[in-house]
Amino acid sequence: MLILFFILLLFVGFVMWFLQLPQFGKAPSGERLQRIKQSPHYQDGAFVNESLTPTFSEGHTFGGVLYSILFAKKTDVKPKEIIPSAFTNLHQLPAEADVLVWLGHSAYFLQIGGLKFLVDPVFSGNASPVPGSNQAFKGSDVYRVEDVPAIDYLLITHDHYDHLDYQTVKALNGKVKYVICGLGVGAHLERWGYPVGRIIEKDWNESLILEKGQILHILPTRHFSGRSFKRNNTLWLSFLLETPNGKIYLGGDSGYGEHFAKIGNQFGPIDLAILENGQYNPAWHEIHCLPEETLKAAKALQTKRLMPVHSSKFALAMHPWYEPLTEITRLNSGYHVPLVTPMIGESVNLQEIGQAFQEWWETLR
Repeated sequence: MLILFFILLLFVGFVMWFLQLPQFGKAPSGERLQRIKQSPHYQDGAFVNESLTPTFSEGHTFGGVLYSILFAKKTDVKPKEIIPSAFTNLHQLPAEADVLVWLGHSAYFLQIGGLKFLVDPVFSGNASPVPGSNQAFKGSDVYRVEDVPAIDYLLITHDHYDHLDYQTVKALNGKVKYVICGLGVGAHLERWGYPVGRIIEKDWNESLILEKGQILHILPTRHFSGRSFKRNNTLWLSFLLETPNGKIYLGGDSGYGEHFAKIGNQFGPIDLAILENGQYNPAWHEIHCLPEETLKAAKALQTKRLMPVHSSKFALAMHPWYEPLTEITRLNSGYHVPLVTPMIGESVNLQEIGQAFQEWWETLR
């Protein structure tokens, strides 16, 4: 009995030590926490969504979901072959080019109107605080920090590990002019060496005037946050980038909700919407859109083109790795939204509406 007590004590001590490692970031405190408490979206010690958002959908429980994760038969969750990719040299892009390059999962590089943006980069090859526990698919992790030029704005939609990567963000410090993120997320960045003067934390429905006639609108999503046991102490969000050359919606993670129609009515038509489509399940579709819900969101946003992301790099759900792309392509016959589906690293010309893309995932099925 005494031996078991000491084993338990050692285990608890190890967990407490592990949770203090830098990759877990830091909880908001001091003036940052006081500002958070002023937000109308912060209630009873946590941020809340605009609509009721249960962790699990009706008819599903934590136990049932855990059983499915551990014991249900899964098919092709990871690709057996190497993910095909291209490699656009981001250092050699013409200054006048309006270009988007998908970096896998929800990360992408955006150059538009003379400004350079980097969104939710994960270059470490791992989407977890535990090294090697959720590794990138072979062939999907083609970009490194050294492949990225100087960035005007690093945009972080929320603090989950597949969107805010400690190793990547820390290594990018010398290349980034400013970081724009939700309330509270700056506490992580400050712990990782970013000076307060380069961190811009915003609430939903606020806007920033950028250089070169561009405006960045900070908008809601339907999701959650947290890097440890404490949930929702930082804000999750989406962005609408309004430029002289067009409007781009950067969706982050979100379940389907009325916020899409509100954004569409306020800012539509939108030239390109980048929306999550992957790592979903009917058990948690309030926080991650199913493929048809992604198409409905695109329609509600009044977007001219849809780029589905949040797939093809990490296995964070139980569906086949290729299913997000096959399903959204199949279901789009009823929605007719022009899809932008580049390979990782392939250049998307933001001014070429008719640019064609191969169904590259079909070559691996």
